[in-house]
Amino acid sequence: MPRKPRFNLPGYPQHVVQRGNNRQPTFFSPADYRFYLECLYKACNKYLCSVHAYVLMTNHVHLLLTPEQSYSVSEVMQATGRRYVRYINDRYGRSGSLWEGRYKASLVEQGNYVLACYRYIELNPVRAGMVEKPAAYLWSSYRCNALGETNSLITPNTVYLALGTDRKNCQRAYLGLFTDLAPEELGEVRYALNHELVFGREEFKDGIQQETKRRTRLHKVGRPAGSGRVY
Repeated sequence: MPRKPRFNLPGYPQHVVQRGNNRQPTFFSPADYRFYLECLYKACNKYLCSVHAYVLMTNHVHLLLTPEQSYSVSEVMQATGRRYVRYINDRYGRSGSLWEGRYKASLVEQGNYVLACYRYIELNPVRAGMVEKPAAYLWSSYRCNALGETNSLITPNTVYLALGTDRKNCQRAYLGLFTDLAPEELGEVRYALNHELVFGREEFKDGIQQETKRRTRLHKVGRPAGSGRVY
C-alpha cells in the first residue's frame, strides 16, 4: 500500500506524534529525555523548523512545529529519530527499531486551533494520570510557555505572542487558558492526528484541499471522537 502523502506546507503549524514500537518505552532515564531534546534542537536549527510546544511521554512524543521549508518536519523527525535510536541502542545494548513506523502529523489552522494543540500537548501527562498539574511534569514545554522558564528549544507561535503585549502578559493569558479541552475538541484533535488530516474550520480545510489537491476530511459531518490511541 502506498504511503499517505503529507501536508507539507511551509508556514503552517503541524501537530506531530511519534510512538514507540508496540507501545514500548522510548525513554528510560532523565538523560534520555535530555538527549532527545538536544537532538530535536539541533535538527530544528539545521532544517529550519520552529518548536512551539512539546511533551515527551514514556513511550511517545507530541510536538507542535512550524516548518520554514516543505520537508522541514520530515527532515527534523528523521534526523532526530536516527540519532536518538543510535544513542539508545548504544546506551542500553539493544538493537532494532525503537519507533513504530512513520510519525503521524496533522496540519493545524492558526488561532484557537493552535492554542488547542498547545493545551492538548502540555496537558498530556495530566490526562494520563502521571501528574496532577502540568507544571509538575519536567519533560514538556509548559513551564516555558506558562511560567517563563528559559527553554532555547521553544519559539513562540504568533498566536501565542498575540495573547499579550509582552512575554509576561502572554504567560499570564496562557495560564488562564489551562483547563482541559472539551470532549468534542479532544476528539477533533485526536481524529485529525490519527488520520493525518487537518485540524481547523471547514473553510480552512476547503482551502488546504484546493491548494494541495488532497482530501482534508474523511467524513462530511459528525466526525467521531478519537480512537483513544493518543492521550
